[in-house]
Amino acid sequence: MQKLLVLIGVFITMQSFGQTMPKQFVYLKDIDGSIQSELAYCSSNNFIGKRILGYLNDRVIVSKKTALALQKIQAQLKKQHYSLKIFDAYRPQQAVDHFVNWANDLQDTLMKAEYYPKISKKNLFKQGFIASKSGHTRGSTVDLTIIHLSTGKEMDMGSSYDFFGKESHPFYTKISLKQQKNRLFLRNIMRANGFLPYDNEWWHFTLKNEPFPNTYFNFPVQ
Repeated sequence: MQKLLVLIGVFITMQSFGQTMPKQFVYLKDIDGSIQSELAYCSSNNFIGKRILGYLNDRVIVSKKTALALQKIQAQLKKQHYSLKIFDAYRPQQAVDHFVNWANDLQDTLMKAEYYPKISKKNLFKQGFIASKSGHTRGSTVDLTIIHLSTGKEMDMGSSYDFFGKESHPFYTKISLKQQKNRLFLRNIMRANGFLPYDNEWWHFTLKNEPFPNTYFNFPVQ
């Protein structure tokens, strides 16, 4: 019986952490090349200050179902002279592990002043900014904002992407009315097109009825 359980565990691990991109995943540019992107984890411009493990190329990968939903949103935004801009989409488990290992190293505070000035690093797990499992790894969660098509400038959301603090909560009120309206505009258009928001981060959305709700993938972004 024990040997059977081990074999089942190995099978599940192989299914969940395969190193090749499943057929149900796509490069977003192949569905809609007009959606802008800037993958923070493919560079050192992130809360760790280093390129993140598993990000080998600056390419947005999502489940095909998510890509089609984003395409629909993009069409609506373009009519208003806006565009989506993706910060992160599919994220391999090795990247999540990188985050966890970094969070456990309390001496590494290289980017504290920029990304978590008011929070002790030891509280990042408790406050929901770092976790050992991420919806991104299932392929149907995206971090994004909206930009002006005419200028390429991001809408002012009142805090930067990946800022760890209450300032990033979607309904944080100690920002301008314009910034609050911008967050609500993003939230409303995402929800109207089948995405669920996250209480801690104005930029984070997960597709309802995602195709892989219990599978955490580990193929690299390349």
